[in-house]
Amino acid sequence: MDWNDYDVALFDLDGVITPTAEVHMRAWAQMFEDFLAGREGQDPYTDDDYFSHVDGKPRYEGVRDFLHSRGIELPQGSPEDDPAEETVGGLGNRKNVVFEEILQRDGVQAYPGSVRLVEQLEAAGTPMAIVSSSRNAPKVLQAAGMLGHFPIIVDGNVAGDRQLAGKPAPDTFLFAAQQLGVEPARAVVLEDAVSGVAAGRAGRFGLVVGVDRGVGADRLTENGADIVVDDLEELL
Repeated sequence: MDWNDYDVALFDLDGVITPTAEVHMRAWAQMFEDFLAGREGQDPYTDDDYFSHVDGKPRYEGVRDFLHSRGIELPQGSPEDDPAEETVGGLGNRKNVVFEEILQRDGVQAYPGSVRLVEQLEAAGTPMAIVSSSRNAPKVLQAAGMLGHFPIIVDGNVAGDRQLAGKPAPDTFLFAAQQLGVEPARAVVLEDAVSGVAAGRAGRFGLVVGVDRGVGADRLTENGADIVVDDLEELL
C-alpha cells in the first residue's frame, strides 16, 4: 500500500500494537469459567465465545452480550460495583482485576512488526492515534514503551466521559479522526476484531486493515476489512 494516499493512522491496541488481546482472552476465560462453574447446565466458556461476543467491545458490553448468548440474566449494576457482585458491572470489574494481575506478573511487549510500522509512520510525519475499547490503554502502552508515539488516545475512559458508543459503532474512530483534524476518508483504521473492522466500515474510513490474530481473514473481510494481513510488517 502507499501511505501517501492517507493522512493519519488509527490503531486499535490489543492485538494490533501489543499482544494484550491474549492477556484479555486469558482474563475473560478465567473470569467466565469461574462464573459458569457455579451454574448448572452451562457449556464451558470457549475462545469462540470470546471472538463472537466479547472481542473488541467495551468491557461491560462484552459481559452483557456473553450473558445474553447463554440466556443468563443479571442486574446491570454500575462501573462502581465491587468485583465480587454478580452484576454486569461486577463481572466486568472482576475481569479487570484478573487482567491487571496478569499484566503486572507477565508484562507485555509490542509486536516487532507493529513497532517498525509505527516508527516508519512517525518518521514520515504521519499522525497516529490509539482507538481502544480498553480502559487500560495508557497502562498497556506505558508497559510496552509505546506511549510516546501516540498523542491521541481514545480509550474506554474517553468514550465513557464523552458518551461515545463503543465498537462496532464508529463513534470512537470518528472522534479520533476529528481530534487529528482529518476526514474519515483520509484515515486508515487498523483492527484485529470483528467489531473493530465493522466500526471502520460504518465510519466510511479510507481504508480498513484487518489484522488476523486468530479471528480469521474471511470473518474480518466479511465484516468490513478492505485488506487483511497477518502482521503489520506487511504494510511497510
